[in-house]
Amino acid sequence: MGFFSKAIDEMVQEKMPYKKRKALIIFISLLTLLAMTTSTVAWFRVNTFAGVDTLDLQISVSAQLKVSMEDHGTDLDRYEKVITNEMVNGYLANYNTNLDEILLDPVTTTYGEVFTNQRGMERAPNDRSYLEFDCYFIATEDMWVHLTTESTEAGNDDGTKVSTNSTGPQADVVNCTRVGFATDRNGSAIYEPNKGYPVNGQTTFDLPSGTMVYTNNTRLFHLNAMEPTKVTIRLWIDGEDPECDDDVQNAHLAVQLGFIGCDDNNIPIS
Repeated sequence: MGFFSKAIDEMVQEKMPYKKRKALIIFISLLTLLAMTTSTVAWFRVNTFAGVDTLDLQISVSAQLKVSMEDHGTDLDRYEKVITNEMVNGYLANYNTNLDEILLDPVTTTYGEVFTNQRGMERAPNDRSYLEFDCYFIATEDMWVHLTTESTEAGNDDGTKVSTNSTGPQADVVNCTRVGFATDRNGSAIYEPNKGYPVNGQTTFDLPSGTMVYTNNTRLFHLNAMEPTKVTIRLWIDGEDPECDDDVQNAHLAVQLGFIGCDDNNIPIS
């Protein structure tokens, strides 16, 4: 903007009085700022509106994995094959809230651990912003855990998918959704369904739309045999995503996460 003002100044300084020249530069500056502001399509114009007012969540694991909302040590019988909305609500009771009250106002993040709103103010989890909860994975042998679009058991339709029953522009909510996975040992990974252009420096991955292929890029975290590992799962809609605008407010969002274990060569362990 300084270079542009200087150029305008040079063009008019010989023919226009100083006061008029100064007023013209200020006017052009304001027009440029207005153009920059109105060209932004991400974020809601009114942040107090709800981004998602109906959220369904289910987590399933394949045969060689088990999961729980609590650390039960090596007592495999106390771990589950699935985590449901009801189990997550039990966790959210510690925050005096539940899934029905978490409206997923837009936030953004770089690494999937610290979240801010459009004004750059840090937001707390499970408070009209983003969903966060801990769960514990355990396996009977060493493995890398991946997300999978395949069913975790034959006959089940429980592979990873992010969907909505909202229609029209509201359906774009599936394009600005993110799911983060963080462990103390392996750091964090961010799943971006329908991955688009990177925003805010995020490194994300998507899953193939056809046959599932497991690679180092789809690894989430590593498990040592019979060692429960805490995984923090975070779900949000990213305000920096170009499709996170007013059109997706009050949308429905369904998130289904399926996990599978693979060996060091990314071959599924049966």
